[in-house]
Amino acid sequence: MKLSQLEQYAEIEKLIFNSLDPSLYTVSVLISGGDDAEEHMITDESEINLKGNNVLSLQKQLRKVKAAKHVIRHTSAYDEMIGGPLKATNEMEVPVGDNRLY
Repeated sequence: MKLSQLEQYAEIEKLIFNSLDPSLYTVSVLISGGDDAEEHMITDESEINLKGNNVLSLQKQLRKVKAAKHVIRHTSAYDEMIGGPLKATNEMEVPVGDNRLY
């Protein structure tokens, strides 16, 4: 979903900063539609995934998006690395606020 399309929503359910590396984040959103909720990756106008080196720079780009929640999501490969049993999911979501420090 393009950022310009996302800005047209009155409010979205969740803005998700996906932690891919210690200093690489992409952004997705969770949009509720009645009983269904859909997650979409956010792109710029060239349809390239929105990414940044820190959450603050991404929050600045997304300042016009109204979201009920902001979270950082991290998926760990730890269990796989140590040879442990695979789990259905090994992800963690941490709530963050938008303090408008930009």
